[in-house]
Amino acid sequence: MEELKNYGHQHPLLMLNEEQLICNGNGNGVVDCSRCGENLSAPCFSCVECCGFYLHKSCAEAPVELNHPFHRHHPLLLLQNPPYTSDTRCVCDFCDETCEKFIYHCSCGLDFHIKCALFTFNIAERNLKELEHVALEDPSFSSKNDGGILGKCFVCWEPLAIYTYFSLDCGFNLHKKCAELPPKMGHVCHRKHPLLLQFNSERLSCKICQVTPNRGLVYGCSPCKLAIHIECASLFPDIEDKSHQHQFTLFWRQIPNICDACGTEGHHVAYTCGTCSIMVHKKCVSLPRIIQHGLHVHRVFHKYFIHKEYFESLNCIWCHEVVDTEHGSYFCEYCNVIFHVNCALKEKKWYCIVSEENEDDKSLDIPVSSITEVLERNDAGEATVIEYFKHKHYLMLSDKIREHGDKCCDGCLLLISAKFYHCSRCDFFLQKSCAELPKMTLVPTHICRGTQFSGLKPIILTSDCMFKCESCWFISNGFSYKCNECGSPVCLRCMTHHFQDVVKIPGHKHPLLFYYDNKGQCSACGADFNGADGCKDCNFHLCVRCVLRPTTVRHKCDEHLLALSYDKINDYAKYHYYDICEEKRDPKHYTYNEGDHPHPLTFVKKFPYYPECVKCGEHCKDLSLECAEPGCKYIAHWECLV
Repeated sequence: MEELKNYGHQHPLLMLNEEQLICNGNGNGVVDCSRCGENLSAPCFSCVECCGFYLHKSCAEAPVELNHPFHRHHPLLLLQNPPYTSDTRCVCDFCDETCEKFIYHCSCGLDFHIKCALFTFNIAERNLKELEHVALEDPSFSSKNDGGILGKCFVCWEPLAIYTYFSLDCGFNLHKKCAELPPKMGHVCHRKHPLLLQFNSERLSCKICQVTPNRGLVYGCSPCKLAIHIECASLFPDIEDKSHQHQFTLFWRQIPNICDACGTEGHHVAYTCGTCSIMVHKKCVSLPRIIQHGLHVHRVFHKYFIHKEYFESLNCIWCHEVVDTEHGSYFCEYCNVIFHVNCALKEKKWYCIVSEENEDDKSLDIPVSSITEVLERNDAGEATVIEYFKHKHYLMLSDKIREHGDKCCDGCLLLISAKFYHCSRCDFFLQKSCAELPKMTLVPTHICRGTQFSGLKPIILTSDCMFKCESCWFISNGFSYKCNECGSPVCLRCMTHHFQDVVKIPGHKHPLLFYYDNKGQCSACGADFNGADGCKDCNFHLCVRCVLRPTTVRHKCDEHLLALSYDKINDYAKYHYYDICEEKRDPKHYTYNEGDHPHPLTFVKKFPYYPECVKCGEHCKDLSLECAEPGCKYIAHWECLV
């Protein structure tokens, strides 16, 4: 055994060969390096005091300060612990795994495992002799290929496929071509300076494909703040895309352009089709031609331009902004529905790609009516007597609100209004709109939880049990639609909301549109939301629960109907309290009005000043209802209004 210096350890270290390592490893030779945490292989070092401290030879000889060719601006300093607070996770900028101890750190924010820093240093310095102990292998036949799952190259982060690569004992995979990359290259996309192989320390997006690489190496020019993926830096041949009838040719000149495939601006190199006179981003060359999207019942097709006369509306159904039909979009030829390309493909969980072979297998929405038979009609053609699949007696159409105004619809559980169907033999009521809902249909917006979207699923109308709606989270015993696959229920109010293009509420002058990526606080109840109906011009947003709130309700504490109030902030905010919980109320949020007074009322306790009740004339010494309208002197005992 050769005794050497301690390499920062409190005791001297001894160099071990393979046989000695096996003896130290309790007979199996499995020992981890105290710096990089990887399994040891001989030659390595062990503490003479047998305190459990071991080092790879490379980790022991790692310099305290490393001038790395892939990061020329600052040295990398070897630290025993991450230079961050305990609640900040330190992540290696090369392999993207957590760094817990002995890391190389740079003042510009780069962090590397000791093994990652040394591995890339050897590649940069062309020290391929450090890799000679590993054979070149075909990963598809390698014994280290776990279950046939191929890894990715640790330099370009592209799949190994059938390329020959280094499979290192320390866990790295590397294309042979990436191990031999030139450290410097000239490029037609950037003629002013040579490009250097380096870490992307400034997190720059690739000049060619516009994607920001998270790990690995890039070719970059630091003075010009430019980065290019290793894959993108190679001169590409022309690309033939199956969704386009002609071949795309790479156009290296950097000129501002609008991509004809997606309609967004580009400042980087592009591909062109001279036959069609179009120019597209590299990433848009292979856009899927047909997709099934969760927001529409039919498949939508990608087109480079569309004649405007085909459309009644040119607003994207995801973001509601106008789509420029001079450039690419996804559209439905049956329904005048259109998407921006980037909106259609924004969320992977919302769409699936339809293969060319299944192009003619269209998904059409063919609802099955809930009314099993119409027995009578009036002169206007309305069904006045019907058989309904969820009730054993005939149902009759009525508009006698005065006679039945205190009844609730058995489907949506709201107070009946306008026209409704009722049973003359039992206490069963259905809003006309609820009775006309289909008993089975396909519905957009539903994605089975925990699954990737693979097409629209049939949903079935049911009334068999209590349920919590998956959309609004209200608990109900009314009717619901259940997914035929996952069983998730949706209440009738939410289903009606799904089928509405716009929502109009009495408290706002503009119609509301649903924004799926909208985040913020509800203007009515103050709750946080992720996706809501809103008016962007007014910065007004309503969560699903508040959109679905009934405009009138009954409460056991009041014999009158309570109407939903949409009044703005007033001067009495500090006196606003709720009756039931007696907590302070935010006057921006919705309340319900008492039907006998035209203004909203709020609960107050007047102390020490006791005004007179407008109902009985006595002083209001206890909980009372006061008008929230400035200038109105209305105040009454709670008991006087019950």
